[in-house]
Amino acid sequence: MSKTIIITGAGQGIGKACALAFLEAGWQVGLVGRRPDPLKEVAAGHAGALVLPGDVTDEAQVAEVFSRAVAAWGRIDALFNNAGVSVMGGSIDEIAVDDWQRCMDINVTGSFLCAQAAFRQMRAQSPQGGRIINNGSVSSEAPRWGSAPYTASKHAITGLTRSISLDGRPYSIACGQIDIGNALTDMAQKMTEGVPQADGSIAVEPVMDVAHVASSVLHMAELPLDANVQFMTVMATNMPFIGRG
Repeated sequence: MSKTIIITGAGQGIGKACALAFLEAGWQVGLVGRRPDPLKEVAAGHAGALVLPGDVTDEAQVAEVFSRAVAAWGRIDALFNNAGVSVMGGSIDEIAVDDWQRCMDINVTGSFLCAQAAFRQMRAQSPQGGRIINNGSVSSEAPRWGSAPYTASKHAITGLTRSISLDGRPYSIACGQIDIGNALTDMAQKMTEGVPQADGSIAVEPVMDVAHVASSVLHMAELPLDANVQFMTVMATNMPFIGRG
């Protein structure tokens, strides 16, 4: 039987690239996102795709997504907690509280709710176990200028990853985190045009093909449960990460 994975934020960007990579590798893939149409476009032509519209910030909708996946597959082998938003471009005194809250709701609470639902199922199923992969960011280690909400949310993801790893030990539930830097998606297109640097300048930054992220997540997911990539950083080689701040 094919392995199963739920991918949140699967309708675009990193989530879409990962969903297609898993489908091509023979996995059954649950595509989660708020808008059904992009999910259907990803699923088109792939028998292993399961379209699961839902808002990761809504506990009831998350429960329904996971219930539908279990009804279709019988078990969940993996979750890629990918859905997220970026709030950048201003110092902390310029950021609206509503923007902060939206970032925390999606990036942190959404990841918690999906991890909770996945963990609950992985603990209950037979054979027991599974894997949760959280999408962090290089911002989980070092901030970009003007990114207080996003950076804080990604530091929180690191804490969530470590806690799930510990909680999952008795139940064969592994948890790891992938920290991504400048993968070329619609969100990162601005990197090729020039973005603010810590010294106040505007500079074009190197980017990498998002396919490298997809192959990295697939590698993490395909490990046996007695092995785990706890943290992986995959980034454009020459991007200003080491030494930034």
